[in-house]
Order: sequence, then structure tokens, then C-alpha cells
Amino acid sequence: MSNIELAEEVGDDFEHILDHLAKYQVENPGLRIREIIAALDVLEHNPLIGRPVNNDKRELVIGRRAHGYVALYRYVAKIDTVFVLAVKSQREAGYAEHGDQRP
Repeated sequence: MSNIELAEEVGDDFEHILDHLAKYQVENPGLRIREIIAALDVLEHNPLIGRPVNNDKRELVIGRRAHGYVALYRYVAKIDTVFVLAVKSQREAGYAEHGDQRP
């Protein structure tokens, strides 16, 4: 089972997500955060599940559309550790408004 380490900036990302959810009066914002964390927990058993991106990083797509987020991470097999670098909404991460493709 791989270790998961969150970069310090991920805390800021969660605050940003919560602020956004509060601004738009989304019901049960805590549930959204728990869903993101549950998706990150999958990386313990499947650290290579995310799609490869630049510089040995990977993206884990979490949810869809208004509930969609992307976690950027790097897996270091030598020490069996996943380093989560950022968590953003799919829109912030550069995904098109409709669907899961980059513009």
C-alpha cells in the first residue's frame, strides 16, 4: 500500500474549493471534500491510475462537471509514495465546460 503525502498548497486548494462552494450556496460542501479525499485514497492501492502528464506527473480526474475536480500528483515508486501536488476544479485545471477534454 502506497503512502500519500499532501503538499502544503493542497490545504489552500481545499480552502479555495470550500469558498467557491459557499459562494454558490452548494448544499453540504463537506461532503464534496470527503468525496475528493475518498478518491485520493484510491491512490494508496492504485498509484498509477491517473493519466500521465508532463514531468512524471499524473492527473486523477474526480467526478464530473460541477462536481468535477482534478488532482495533480507524482508517484515515486522507489519509496512507494504518492505526492499530491494540487487539487483544482476541472474548469480551473483547463477542462472544457462540457465534458472532460482540454480546450
